[in-house]
Amino acid sequence: MKMLKITSGVGILLSLLISAGCTDNTGTDVNNQSNYEQNSTSFTVDTQLPPSTHEKADSTHAYPYQEGDAIPALAYIEHDEVYNPESVIPPQCYTKTEGVNNPCYACHQSYDSMEKRPNQMGDGTLQGNYEFSDVGLTNSWKNLFIDRTSLIAGIDDATIKKYIAQDNYTASLNNDAMPDYMRIENLSAADKAFDGDGFAKDGSGWVSYNYKPFPSTFWPTNGSTGDAMIRLPESFQRLKGKYNKAIYTLNLSLVEMALKDLDKLTAAPVNELALNLDVNQDGKLSNSVTEIARLSHYVGDASDVPLAHMLYPEGTEFLHTVRYIGVDENGNIYNAPRMKEVRYMKKHMFRSRESLASAYYAEAKDKHFEKLPQTRYLGEKGIDNGFGWTINGFIENEQGELRAQHDQELAFCNGCHKTVGSTFDQTFSFARKVPGQMGWGYIDLREIEDVPNINEEKGEFLTYMERVGGGDEFRQNGEMLAKWFDEKGMVKVEEVQRAKSVYDIITPSPERAYALNKAYLTIVNEQSYLFGRDATLTKATNVLSTIDAEQPPLKPEHRFKWDMRLNWQQEKPSAIAEARQQ
Repeated sequence: MKMLKITSGVGILLSLLISAGCTDNTGTDVNNQSNYEQNSTSFTVDTQLPPSTHEKADSTHAYPYQEGDAIPALAYIEHDEVYNPESVIPPQCYTKTEGVNNPCYACHQSYDSMEKRPNQMGDGTLQGNYEFSDVGLTNSWKNLFIDRTSLIAGIDDATIKKYIAQDNYTASLNNDAMPDYMRIENLSAADKAFDGDGFAKDGSGWVSYNYKPFPSTFWPTNGSTGDAMIRLPESFQRLKGKYNKAIYTLNLSLVEMALKDLDKLTAAPVNELALNLDVNQDGKLSNSVTEIARLSHYVGDASDVPLAHMLYPEGTEFLHTVRYIGVDENGNIYNAPRMKEVRYMKKHMFRSRESLASAYYAEAKDKHFEKLPQTRYLGEKGIDNGFGWTINGFIENEQGELRAQHDQELAFCNGCHKTVGSTFDQTFSFARKVPGQMGWGYIDLREIEDVPNINEEKGEFLTYMERVGGGDEFRQNGEMLAKWFDEKGMVKVEEVQRAKSVYDIITPSPERAYALNKAYLTIVNEQSYLFGRDATLTKATNVLSTIDAEQPPLKPEHRFKWDMRLNWQQEKPSAIAEARQQ
């Protein structure tokens, strides 16, 4: 098992290359130039595939660099040199708060020990404090500081529409580029992939669910669309050795209750007599019940597995696709067939709350002694996050095909799925699922209102924009600022509250969608994921390139307690039903 090397990537890579005699070219300031400066004024796009401005990462050739050159991301990968040892610090953590703008609260939280949460990270003090290592004081996400308007100028709308309409997921499966455990037939088209209850039609056991996107990186207006699917082990799908959809549905509901700490949920009609189970705990068996009460154990062939407070059972899997922004002929936004990334998690080992406490302690100890983060690499299987989960991911190569992410690219995933205080068992989306029966089915933003978080009064997205001072962490989404903020920079509260669904709040105009798709395509062309994956259009101005003592911390009144779970009781009962009838 290979451990992450803690090195100064730029210095050592340059030393190796210079000592090898690769010093022919002179370069420019690495911090201020695009990754392929020489191509920035002549970027073009083929109507079938994005162009390649360099050779593939697995080819063998020398890179002639000297100090000051703009070294491309693939050079670090090819020479197996760590570019950013602190890649677990996401780009958003370098946002300028100016002491009042707080996007940090959505990730960094500390909860009362009385709740006995398995997540014991307790990092609420990081809200607005730049508590980084010496390495982390320099922002390595240099793609944030590139103006891509000139790069996308030569890409017309017709070309990008054709590109994002291509199904690169199925093509990658057919080419055996992705493992079979990440397979869902026809995933590029939800209506072909899933039935009305969210179950994959191919019998793979994957189940899609509708959830409220996490603020605000996962809002379509900020660059990408996406979805999420869950799969439980076969024993949770079976009764006496045979697949049973009713048993699987019950166990999925019990997982939801365990993770969200709920006592009951609505469900599709269950025949208790056929299953010989009192699922609503009313003391009798009925032929049709639509409410499930929380049980002590799962059911069916998994009846020996107890529910664990805010934890998934061992063997739980998640599949998450990150996609381009689709625009139909009427200007409506949807999940495009083409995928930017396919992300996968599997809980390979169950760890109790007590066991997890030791893992959090080890993380705190390493930070106290100023040790840089370590990532455990598992070869083709991905990485181990140290908390019982295996993480793997595929991303577009320069031809637009999905390829396995490199070790360094995967290390980035631990920034969110390892030690973040607000997560539930190191995950985000399932805790935000529309509750019960109505939440099973492919994601549909039109079915979700801007309900508030637990212990909040106003809608979550409205509250987020008020606390952040913009429609994204960087406060540079001009379209959101123009649409939802007045000339004084205050949120137009009543207009946001009048929005029928979150679709109307967080989806972009067709023009912005096309521009964001083009901007990300330039990153694909460069293969510069190590430098950042955010599809920003212009240079970020509210982001720090370096952290210094002059940066003011957030004022106490701008720090917030927050729970990512949602108060769905605020939602009108007819809202989802109305959307499904359209």
